[in-house]
Order: sequence, then structure tokens, then C-alpha cells
Amino acid sequence: MNHKPFRSHFIKTAIAVLLLWSFVFTQTPTKDFSKENARPSPDWVKDAVIYEIFPRQYSQKGDFNSITADLDRLQNLGVTVLWLMPVHPIGQEKKKGTIGSPYAVRDFYAVNPDYGSAEDLKRLISESHKRGMKVIIDIVANHTSWDSVMMKTKGFHTTNEKGEIIAPVADWADVADLNYDNPELRKYMIEVLKFWVREFDLDGFRCDVAGFVPTDFWETARAEVDKIKADTIWLAEWESPDLLVKAFNLDYSWANHAILDKVLHGTAPAYEIRKTWETDNAKNPRGALRMRFSDNHDERRAIARFGEKGALAAQALAFTLDGVPMFYNGMENGDTTESGFPALFEKMPIFWQNEVRRPEFPKFYKGMIEMRKNSVALRRGDLTWLKNSDEDRVLTFKRTSGNEEILVAINMTSSPFFGSVEAAGSFEEITPNVEKKTVGLPGLGLDSFGYRIFRRKN
Repeated sequence: MNHKPFRSHFIKTAIAVLLLWSFVFTQTPTKDFSKENARPSPDWVKDAVIYEIFPRQYSQKGDFNSITADLDRLQNLGVTVLWLMPVHPIGQEKKKGTIGSPYAVRDFYAVNPDYGSAEDLKRLISESHKRGMKVIIDIVANHTSWDSVMMKTKGFHTTNEKGEIIAPVADWADVADLNYDNPELRKYMIEVLKFWVREFDLDGFRCDVAGFVPTDFWETARAEVDKIKADTIWLAEWESPDLLVKAFNLDYSWANHAILDKVLHGTAPAYEIRKTWETDNAKNPRGALRMRFSDNHDERRAIARFGEKGALAAQALAFTLDGVPMFYNGMENGDTTESGFPALFEKMPIFWQNEVRRPEFPKFYKGMIEMRKNSVALRRGDLTWLKNSDEDRVLTFKRTSGNEEILVAINMTSSPFFGSVEAAGSFEEITPNVEKKTVGLPGLGLDSFGYRIFRRKN
């Protein structure tokens, strides 16, 4: 088979993602939001563990009922919020790949028949609620497919000087840009959001490329949806302080993810993660929540990028940094099935039997989530960076809440570390799946891509 077209598409897609990241990272807010307060979030949002699900890839059947059948496992794992990638019918005109991208939506009011019926989705949501888990869906408010039902309404899409409908980004040829200069389009999209919360009892939304949609739209939409159900979670796939003041509970920590990738590939020192955190923290509104992640549907698998040990180190950071951790379906199983291109456009289901080959992965995820659940400091505590004897390779920080102090050390390289950390006294090691013991710091040792977590003993 000739793979050249696939390699070419992969390169184009990678370039588009890099350009998008560059756009996000280089945006300079016209206003200083650091003196403002972020939108307040309830404790269940701060304590959340988000689990991203691609229904098509989750099972061989690729339907809602297969997810519902697996809810007990997810509950036992410690997941609290299920994020379903777009559940709507996929456009076929100008589609990419055999099936097309779920982000090329044909009808925002409908359910993809390949996934099941509206009743199947309602059952999935209801059964999740019975188990104490919230459910959010992806909303692709920036664009539609080219055969969208919305094409029938003139003025809903952006046009060029010739009056031709255009794509939002050159490489996104399978989607058409929506026109938020049109008040009627805004009303339509707000009604879509209200519909899903009212009719399906959803608990919020993950909003695709939220920065491509005007902030004042999101603020108006949030206020309208709050009238139906106030206690919801809104996640922005973007990184801009203004979104966190009124509209969103949390956003993507894209810059953190980008530098994490460089550090684990050995092209940047570990301390750059701290510097990126400090830069972000200085510009965001007070109390802002960030989503922490090491993998998602836009990336190659973390296990493919960083190796098995590196993938665990990366997610250990996501679970222990301030903010809300997220992981993508199959990560807890050490799955290596591709998650970015071409999986976004093809049927490439997760290989769930990997726990036989990588039993440390499910043990890691269950242990880390349980540890976080039992620590207020890890869920909501302040973060302070600590010095160590090799900051080129090792990250050390503490999380504190009241009398609880948690110390985290992560080796971001393949070489073992023997050195010291800026802490002294008696600590209990609480690293998941490691024998609990009392240790004395500042002396510290870490295996290749090793991580250790301690609680100070009073």
C-alpha cells in the first residue's frame, strides 16, 4: 500500500497543530486579568478526574451501550467526569479518511446513529449519574461539516470577498467556519447548548477551539445555561485568561504540555516546566483552574512519544500538579493504538488486553487517583516549587492545605538520580504501589523516570 498520501497528511496535520499552538501561546491579552478572580468552581470540579472517551474507538462496536457496560470499571478506577468526544452525526462532504472526523458535525441536535440512539445516550448519562459520575460532551461551536443542516440558513457561515463559505484554518478543509458576527447564529448555538443540558441532563461541555469563538458569546451562553442547570463544568480547549473570568471553569494547560514534551525528549531542561508554570500563573486570574494532561485525541500516544516509563512520569505530573487531571481512554491500560491521525478519521479501537503485558499501568492509574482522592492538598492545595540538586533533570514541589504537606519528586530523564531536595525532616512515603515507609529528607533517590511522593509527618 502506498503510504505517501498518509505521511503527507500527517505532516500537514502536525504543521496545523503546531501553528495553532503557536497562535495560542503567542496571544497577548489586551487586558491584565491577573488581578481579577477566576469564575468560582464547586468542590466537585476542583476534585474532578476527567476521562476522555472517543465512542468510536472505545470498543469493537463503538457505541454508547459498550461504554455504559463499562461504567462500573470506570467508577472503581476513580473517574468522576466522563468527557464524550462529539456525539453528533459526522459530515460526509469533504470528509477526511474513511469515516470522517467527529469534529465535522452535520447536526448539533442529533445523535450519531453509529453510536446508538438518543435513548442509549440518555441511559449512559443516567447510569453514570447513579454511580456518582458527571458527563460532558464536546461542543464544536466554531465550525460545522460542509453538509450541515445549518448550511440551509444564509449568513450562518463565514464567507470570503467572493461570497464563498470558507474553512476556519487552511488545513481544516473538512469543516466550514461559523459566523459569530451574525446574532441569529449566536442564538442558534445558545439554544443548542440549552437543549443538551435540558433534554439529556448533561453536566457541562468541553468546548473545541474555544478561542476561535468570541469570549462574549461564551459568557452569554454560560449565563443562559446556568438558568437551566447552574452546577456544571465547562472546559475550554484553549489557553487565554479572559475565558476563565466568567465563562469557563478550566482550560487546557497547552504551554505546560508543550514544554513537557520537550523535556521528556531531552531538548529542554526540567526546570523549564517550573518556569512555564510561573509564567502561566502570573497572567491568569486568581484561583484559575487548569486541566493537566499528557495525552489526548490530538496527539500521538504518550507511551509512543515517551516510552512506558516516561509516559507514567508524565501522567504522574498531571495527577500531582495543581489543577484538574485528565487522561484519554486506553491510557490506563498502556494502549498503544494511535490516538491522533489517522485514528480521528478511521476505526482504530483500543486494545484492552494490554493489561496482561503492562500490568503496571492500571495499577498506576488506580493508585494515583486513590492517593489524590485521599489528599486535600493534592486536590485543592497551594503549590510551591522546591529546589533540588539537579534541576536540569528533576522536578520537586510541594502541595499544602492546612496542616497537610505533600512533597512530589519526578525524574524527567532516563538516568537515575541520587541527590537532595530543599526539604528536611521526617516524611511518610505514599507513592502508590510502593511499601509505605518513613524516610528522612533532604537525601533523595529516583529511578529512571521515577517518581516519589511523600507526606510530612507531624
